Amino acid sequence: MKAYKVWVLALALFLVGGALFVYKWQGLGYPLLPEEETRIWTVEATLKFDAGPAPVPAKVTLYVPALTPGFAILDENFVSRGFGFTTRYVSGGRQVQWAVRRIKGEQTLYYRATIYKDPLQAENDSTPPFPAPPRLREPDSLAMQQLVGQIQSQSADPASFTVELLKRLANPGTDQNVLMLLGSQAGTTSRALTAITVLAAAQIPARLLRGVYLTDRERQARMLPWLEVHDGERWIYFDPATGAQGLPENFLVWWRGSEPLYTRDGGGDTEVQFSVQRNEVDPVLVAERRAVAWQSRIADFSMFSLPIQTQAVYGILLMIPLGALLVVFLRNIVGIKTFGTFMPVLVALAFRETQVVAGVILFSLVVVLGLLFRFFMEHLRLLLVPRLAAVLIIVVLLMVLISIVGHQLGLDMGLSVGLFPMVILTMTIERMSIVWEERGPTEAIQQGLGSLLVAALCFSVMDIEVLKHLFFVFPELLLWLLAITLLLGRYSGYRLLELLRFKTLADPAP
Repeated sequence: MKAYKVWVLALALFLVGGALFVYKWQGLGYPLLPEEETRIWTVEATLKFDAGPAPVPAKVTLYVPALTPGFAILDENFVSRGFGFTTRYVSGGRQVQWAVRRIKGEQTLYYRATIYKDPLQAENDSTPPFPAPPRLREPDSLAMQQLVGQIQSQSADPASFTVELLKRLANPGTDQNVLMLLGSQAGTTSRALTAITVLAAAQIPARLLRGVYLTDRERQARMLPWLEVHDGERWIYFDPATGAQGLPENFLVWWRGSEPLYTRDGGGDTEVQFSVQRNEVDPVLVAERRAVAWQSRIADFSMFSLPIQTQAVYGILLMIPLGALLVVFLRNIVGIKTFGTFMPVLVALAFRETQVVAGVILFSLVVVLGLLFRFFMEHLRLLLVPRLAAVLIIVVLLMVLISIVGHQLGLDMGLSVGLFPMVILTMTIERMSIVWEERGPTEAIQQGLGSLLVAALCFSVMDIEVLKHLFFVFPELLLWLLAITLLLGRYSGYRLLELLRFKTLADPAP
């Protein structure tokens, strides 16, 4: 295959793996770091009413969040004893309706929602029509016309018009027209409703919305009014109390319009209370819920869809390609000699139980003792398979002996030696003895020390928590490893150790 084809294939692997990685990270919100947590809020609305002493039918409606700029609903529950419920979309947003045929006494209904921040959740409401001019009696109509004319001369667009209007409504004493329109009502909600009326006279669509601040452990959260104005392209938000533009960072929109928060058939007292609590959760849970909401199939092919035991196995297996890539780099680029290609990676996996220092000591001890027995059996002239079986038995005996002696000496690291791959140790002893006989002890020792060094480096890289997390959450990153491996496979130049070895040849003669 020509060189450019390898580069094209590697580039394709990089692009495919990178696209999946960016989509899962930026789009769905899968975390980059293992210790990341996502902040969520649990918002609960409690509706209490007294149905009376006699059994009567009851029907209760309550506005619940629908269009929530900057936030998304992770989960929600409707708790009611004996009531049936349905949800429906209405002009002001979304309502839940509880109904029961016969009920009496005090009743309590609950709505609970789990909310999380979602910057991609934007206002997706349709563009409203121009509002009909308000019909007011004189002299209110004349006062409104004068007020609209004055503000229009001092503003350039709907946003600046709204800011100027809210400033005047906040200080009604300075303008007789504002005093006449507000009347005796000077509350924030009244100001917002008056602003909507004046904006309608100026042919600017506006509506009232109510929301709640998402704070930590707020047992008596208040529903606050806000003003929403359409500037011809999008909805913009204003605080009717101060005229400040934009929604606060932790303000959850609950419902829109001038309709009441709840309705109930029949008389009697009804009370609604709101409470908010903040928590931290695993962002993977939020990402999977977001994938379901977007109808994305990525979550179906996620490692988290596997059983827990299988996840634990793949958490180890997914790090083997990274160790293999490191072996390729150290052998083909650096020039470190090892016994085999992937034996250091398998030994590095055994280091997970013993750690590096103890693992190197135990590995060296077993190999050295095993070599002594292997050289002794050379005089017995055994066939290959019986010789390997004998070495395997000796390796197991050495493991048992080292474990018992280590336990008696109080060295717990000796108890982990049995977790080394017995077959790998056996083949290492056999391979080292052959190299010793064919190429001499120097070459055998170099390859043995190189194998230990590479195994220790592989373990150090494979044991990094961030990398383990990344390859488990984003297994498509293996495509990047494959691309890098393909590119390294085309390298045929000098290794770094060879440059040092032949450095004297490159120096000019004195």
